[in-house]
Amino acid sequence: MLDVAIRGAMVVDGTGRPARRADIGVRDGRIVAIGTVDEDADRTIDADGHVACPGFVDVHTHYDAQLFWDPTFSPSPLHGVTTVIAGNCGISLAPVAPDDEDFLVRLLSRVEAIPLESLSLGVKFEWGSFPEFLDAVDHQDLAINVGFMVGHSALRRFAMGAAASSDPASAEQLRTMREALSEALAAGGFGFSSSTARTQLDGDGRPTPPTYATDAEMIAMARECGRHPGTSLEFIPESAAYGFDAEGRDLALMSAMSRAARRHVNWNTVLLRYPGKPDIQDLQLGSAEVGRSEGAAIVPMMVPHNFRVRTDFLDSDTGFRSQPGFARLFELDPGSRHAALQEPRMRAELLANFEAATDWPTTVFRDALGELLVSDATAPEMQRFVGRSVADIAGERRAGRLETVFDLAVESQLEIGFTRYLVPVATGEQRALRRRVLRDPRLVLGASDGGAHVRGVVNVEYSTASFAELVRDDDVFTLEELVQELTDVPARLYGLTDRGRIELGTWADIVIFDPETIAPSAVSMKRDLPGGSARLFTSGRGIDAVLVAGQEVVRDGAVTDRRPGRLLRSGRDSATTPRNRLLSRRRRDEQAVL
Repeated sequence: MLDVAIRGAMVVDGTGRPARRADIGVRDGRIVAIGTVDEDADRTIDADGHVACPGFVDVHTHYDAQLFWDPTFSPSPLHGVTTVIAGNCGISLAPVAPDDEDFLVRLLSRVEAIPLESLSLGVKFEWGSFPEFLDAVDHQDLAINVGFMVGHSALRRFAMGAAASSDPASAEQLRTMREALSEALAAGGFGFSSSTARTQLDGDGRPTPPTYATDAEMIAMARECGRHPGTSLEFIPESAAYGFDAEGRDLALMSAMSRAARRHVNWNTVLLRYPGKPDIQDLQLGSAEVGRSEGAAIVPMMVPHNFRVRTDFLDSDTGFRSQPGFARLFELDPGSRHAALQEPRMRAELLANFEAATDWPTTVFRDALGELLVSDATAPEMQRFVGRSVADIAGERRAGRLETVFDLAVESQLEIGFTRYLVPVATGEQRALRRRVLRDPRLVLGASDGGAHVRGVVNVEYSTASFAELVRDDDVFTLEELVQELTDVPARLYGLTDRGRIELGTWADIVIFDPETIAPSAVSMKRDLPGGSARLFTSGRGIDAVLVAGQEVVRDGAVTDRRPGRLLRSGRDSATTPRNRLLSRRRRDEQAVL
């Protein structure tokens, strides 16, 4: 007898082949039958007219801490994600020396915008080494599968102490780092992650430790990965966000790291028409060509959907709070902030600062002010504004746009949120650019940052949002192509074995959804972090069921009590992917070649 039988589904298997009507049989966590399945089953799922595809694989998350208080990894499984990779951007919670726990927690809080109080309450360090950290995760009852990169910041701090944030490593310190990385990879770490992005600061406001690493250190750490099967490299170079430095130093470094490890190195995120640099996306995509010319494999990654950024006058760390001219307002406690927004002098000061600013983040935000949508409001009397734009409300009130935002904040006791879509796609030219970039065979789609930036950015909905935007609303991809992009491609990128496809013998990580209704929900604030802190929350619509190893972790849009997830260990759950056969994707017009 089967454990599960999925009847009458349109099976999209992850390979790019056309969908076909079929049943799927599952036994002992794996797929044992595809086609006409007559065998009885303990549980039968009627999927008539709906899609059954592999679970989505999210290779760029920061669930390292959240899993200890929320082993469901919410909201990722509500969007069909069944496997995640954490420990990205050079940040992991191990290895850690005695008395350095606070450094790693404050670093994670600052870089990934997770409330410090929640991390301090939710993470109890019961480990020192990376193998001990993996064992601690292995003892959790996980809803989905998770693997971990080994973070450069943690390795540096472990080997160098406070000098990690100021000095190059000595030969002895580098040896300690390499030994700790080798130990971590042998225990199942998925590879080495690092970042020199200038926007990333530690808890004391200093650049993160990898900033002080030499190229020789980076290459030496990459070389360790080459000694362990099923590992890879993830690196966020400082100049990537600007289209890379003119001298090509970061590209040369990534090429050298890839060659030393005999592995690909992936980075994110590709942008569209950065202010003042309209060709930035082509400069960034070109990193793959530079790598290829150097005998290396550099893989750019991009958030596929037009993600939403939320701002408010309470908890959000984006939008208004990030404007220099609003600093004095946000120094006040919420009650005083609410009172200040009613004072004509404070309003005049904020407006003057906002209008006078010339830095591009403020000018971009200012230009898009009218496009802000009221996403959520607590008070019943404010519900009539939800879904409406600031420009629309301002026109109705015959008031200025910023004045309208202030008025709405005051009327709601600050309990109101505003969102906007980051990528302009109003014109045919804008949509054509996005289509060209997203379909570029050098690109991998992903970078959700799940578990991070919890008060300002909504990336974790990337899967459900992409089906709505890129298949149903705009024909950027066919259904089969997008499934492949979100399943098989990232699984192959990280060498995951028996995942990312619906085939006989693979793990029964399966999503069943309605292609006509799949989409993300509205954005809301949910106060469910340790200590009662708030986070943005969005669930998936049109998702019937999400199975991990044949067990339903999501049913009818809600998380169940099943915990079949698995700690993934490199070598056991992954294999090395040859650089010259990295992606092997089928698309209508292109064939990936790396």
